[in-house]
Amino acid sequence: MTYEEAREFIDQSSQYGSKLGLASITELLKRLDKPQNKIKVVHVAGTNGKGSTTAFIATILAAAGYRVGRYISPAVFQYLERVQVSRLDGETVITEYITESGVSDAICIIKPICEAMLKEGLDHPTSFEIETAMAFLYLVEERVDYAVVEVGLGGRLDATNVFEKPVCCVITSISMDHMQYLGDTLAKIAAEKAGIMKKNVPVVTCNTEPEVWKVLADTCKQQASSLTLASMKEVTGITHTPEGTTFSYQQQEYEISLLGDYQISNAVLAIQTIHQLRSAGCEISDIALRNGLRQTKWRGRFEVLAKEPYFIIDGAHNEDAAIQLRQAIKQYFTGRRLIYILGVLADKDYESILRITAPLAAVIFTITPNNNRALASKQLVLEAKKYCSGSVIDADTVQQAVRLAYEAAGKDDVILAFGSLSYLSEVTDVLLRG
Repeated sequence: MTYEEAREFIDQSSQYGSKLGLASITELLKRLDKPQNKIKVVHVAGTNGKGSTTAFIATILAAAGYRVGRYISPAVFQYLERVQVSRLDGETVITEYITESGVSDAICIIKPICEAMLKEGLDHPTSFEIETAMAFLYLVEERVDYAVVEVGLGGRLDATNVFEKPVCCVITSISMDHMQYLGDTLAKIAAEKAGIMKKNVPVVTCNTEPEVWKVLADTCKQQASSLTLASMKEVTGITHTPEGTTFSYQQQEYEISLLGDYQISNAVLAIQTIHQLRSAGCEISDIALRNGLRQTKWRGRFEVLAKEPYFIIDGAHNEDAAIQLRQAIKQYFTGRRLIYILGVLADKDYESILRITAPLAAVIFTITPNNNRALASKQLVLEAKKYCSGSVIDADTVQQAVRLAYEAAGKDDVILAFGSLSYLSEVTDVLLRG
């Protein structure tokens, strides 16, 4: 099977929908000899910060000399980044994506099992379930020491929730998102995220919202699991520049290249997770912890692509992420003239995103992301005008928006592209082509 044929099979499997539930993935993995239970796993759920937190944890583990797998969703810049393996080369952490042959080899094994399940009257696994099984097969083949696995949607019924006993469970920031699937209150959403918790498996979280904390604490009590809070109250001495952030946590000094206060919170969550892994026998020195934090990269999160003018991309796609983006803007670029490139998905809470961020903009160029769930740019113009006192212009395409943004910007201005992860790779491609 070629890589193109493997991708075609995965894409065609989207016809079976996106189903919350574990029956199909459990059966598929059983027929694959349960590869997920052959890996030491850190399982990460939450609304915001999952990608950055998994990146911190994986890079720290790699800096300590471990071979570390990572499974993320969705990919931002290319399909192969969904499955990653990191390792230490000298003093530098090297990260490589799953190979095309790795995809085709895994799908060659998975496809006949899916077809057999369908013939037997069982549900055909969905695209995400197939990709999840592919990731586990590849990471076992790569002989990783640890895998850091990001939940796709929710937690309790997500296809990644198939581990008998993870080493640690991590719950990142929880806010209102995917309400049609997870519930219309923070408590209901938290309960879905808490569904990844397993008996006697330690849990680390950064959530202090009473409604969320109660759900997490009650679930941990039911599972006889410890619950550790990574608290920002213990962070001091924060220094911000557009090139990086330094801070002290529990009287230890750290440096990260990811920008924004919310990245400090994600880093602290990762530090506490590392403390839990140490308690479980994982050897990670303080030097490796610092080196891993400093070397961590996570594309598309307040990422600086160019300067004079600054050009920044960010995946803010819900209310909480929009609040974090606004805070970062004020932190680094107070007094600067702001130009937005904005594209959103119709099923997201784009009104909250606009309410929070649009009043800061001098100019907004709207685009239609290349996604079947996209909100049309002309409709986004009408919505953005409710909150922006500056100019709001329908640019339609990413290429047109980038060109218009540069024409409108002076060297001291700031261009920000955000609203949906789904078009950020196209923004990067346009910039690289000049």
